[in-house]
Amino acid sequence: MATEPPPSSLAYRTTGSTLLHPVSDLLGIPLDQVNFVACQLFALLAAFWFRIYLSPEKASSAVRHAFATIFGIYFVIFCFGWYSIHLFVLVLMCYGVLITASMHNIHRYSFVVAMGYLTLCHISRIYIFHYGILTTDFSGPLMIVTQKITTLAFQIHDGLGRKTEDLTPEQLRLAIKIRPSFLEYISYLLNFLSVIAGPCSSYKDYVAFIEGRHVHMKLLEMNWKQKGYSRLPNPSPTGAVIYKLCITLVSLLFFLTLTKAYPVTFLVDDWFVNQASFLSRLCYLYIVMQASKPKYYFAWTLADAINNAAGYGFSGVDKNGNFCWNLLSNLNIWKIETATSFKMYLENWNIQTAAWLKSVCYERAPWYPTALTFILSALWHGVYPGYYFTFITGILVTLAARAMRTTCRHYFLSSQALKAAYDVVTWAFTQLAVSYTVAPFVMLAVEPALTLYKSLYFHLHIVSLLIILILPIKPQVKRQSQTLNSFHNKKKT
Repeated sequence: MATEPPPSSLAYRTTGSTLLHPVSDLLGIPLDQVNFVACQLFALLAAFWFRIYLSPEKASSAVRHAFATIFGIYFVIFCFGWYSIHLFVLVLMCYGVLITASMHNIHRYSFVVAMGYLTLCHISRIYIFHYGILTTDFSGPLMIVTQKITTLAFQIHDGLGRKTEDLTPEQLRLAIKIRPSFLEYISYLLNFLSVIAGPCSSYKDYVAFIEGRHVHMKLLEMNWKQKGYSRLPNPSPTGAVIYKLCITLVSLLFFLTLTKAYPVTFLVDDWFVNQASFLSRLCYLYIVMQASKPKYYFAWTLADAINNAAGYGFSGVDKNGNFCWNLLSNLNIWKIETATSFKMYLENWNIQTAAWLKSVCYERAPWYPTALTFILSALWHGVYPGYYFTFITGILVTLAARAMRTTCRHYFLSSQALKAAYDVVTWAFTQLAVSYTVAPFVMLAVEPALTLYKSLYFHLHIVSLLIILILPIKPQVKRQSQTLNSFHNKKKT
């Protein structure tokens, strides 16, 4: 077994380029993080250049596809070095599936190959090669590419392997009728806008962006004439980019201060576990989980800004007539921090991954869609035991929260005062429940997760189980069937 590097060198260990080692040394920030941020900042500049000098009016779609892919491949190699070969192997393997599999099975084969390869990489990285717990690693881009591969495969299956009347309106809108060329395929998977930090987007939207139809397509979808415009507008993303960069900067400042000031390890410190009161432990848990969020706010908002800077991510016009650039947004910070239900929290956190889980699992699962979706999410994230603690707990909390909301909420809607009191109480419970649920996700290992839950007497697990057993859970009618029936009835009319 290889000798472990001394602790002083761990902060500067990376599988990617060491060109920025002096910057890492100067700032005292791990080199892999410096490489990640440098690539994303360079991608931001490249995105502006791409929109101005390689606009659809000045360059062909093939040229735009080629440049987006070349930049993406370079960024991956710069960040992850020879480990990036895993990304390229997976892309090529799944392209082989794309061109050889039948339309009736392409989604199954692609899903098994992509998720299987990702899981093997997770296992080998952590348990075989002892790659360790680095902030960024090659599995991040691999996870994004896995989402895109499976999304594309299911959309091709919907377009070429299923009957139109069997599709939901959203599946019909995103269904792909023609197999993509190799250039289109690798551009969608490896483009510099999303290869490092995502997000995953639909193939149709991406191709429309490359071909210069993206903005006009979204305006036509929402009928721009009804919004009071006399001619087709040409919205600029500059305002949205500046706004998101401000959020990114604030998130970075919080990350550099809050996250280091409130270490998650203190939650399982002997003195804290044995001496602090239950209420103190619960409050500190909430503070620690709040302090762990800014790094996600930073990475996802910056990724969103990069796509917008290139002209990608337009979603339409809001009720006030303002242009919206949130098609690819991965979070809604305000709704996260003010969420009054577990469902509302999850819907606004890692939005594109939630959309992926819904499209490839929840809507298609023959039974237990909630449980299967949580399990798939855990498997996609990796093989750290903490992930499974979080997602199994998440199943219980989701079912309990659904039962509580269905049974009790209508009693508090009779007056504004009751509704306000209900919202305050459910906000507090939601924030604490989320903190309790996701703590093992941050801790990763079994021992600290069990220590934390023991110190909190497994209270949320017990309460959730009691609620599920006592309160009737309203049986969910398959929403997909309801949507299909209303959609096709409307078409017939």
